[in-house]
Amino acid sequence: MENVKDTVNIYLYGKKYTVPSNLTIMGAMEYSGYQLVRGCGCRCGFCGACATIYRIKGDRELKVCLSCQTKVEEGMYVATLPFFPLVKQVYDMEKLSLEAQIMMQLYPEIYSCIGCNACTKSCPQQLNVMQYIAYAQRGEFEKCAEESFDCVMCGICSARCPAGITHSQVGLLSRRITGKYLVPKSEHVENRVKEIENGNFKELLEALMQKPIEELKELYVNRDIEK
Repeated sequence: MENVKDTVNIYLYGKKYTVPSNLTIMGAMEYSGYQLVRGCGCRCGFCGACATIYRIKGDRELKVCLSCQTKVEEGMYVATLPFFPLVKQVYDMEKLSLEAQIMMQLYPEIYSCIGCNACTKSCPQQLNVMQYIAYAQRGEFEKCAEESFDCVMCGICSARCPAGITHSQVGLLSRRITGKYLVPKSEHVENRVKEIENGNFKELLEALMQKPIEELKELYVNRDIEK
């Protein structure tokens, strides 16, 4: 980072920093001395947790993004949103019904959608969020699962929703229902799970756990991939 010529001035939590212009917001935070040790998928946390709110100096528009994939700009005022208080219902997958009413029971707020499309406009993954909520309203779980598949659970859509919808949790429920009840079962995967449960690979797994990380990486890279 020495002899950097192209720099921009940004504001992290209100404090001014001069950083290289080719950095992402996350990289700029680390460059400025912030240690990101949790809450980010690429920093030992979980993907989607680096949700960020920013505004460019002189611009009234409030923008949202993921800090790992957004480059810094001159006059950028940044505040991160590592956690958003989403509504997370507790349910037992073994007892769930496949009826459309399950959404009414667990996430009734989806039926209060006013069609403003703020969720879709704010999604950093460019998902059609309002569309998969519409699928969930109609009990079309497979379509909802497909449309929401690339969701990283950042919560930005919910932060912008006037109806208080927990979009990511609705998508997650649909994907769980689809995976457990609707898609065809994979016989070879089920057989392998049974073998693991029966302890067939206990010694192998214990041996792997004793290996140094570099050896594990080499084994992974050179593994036999099933066709």
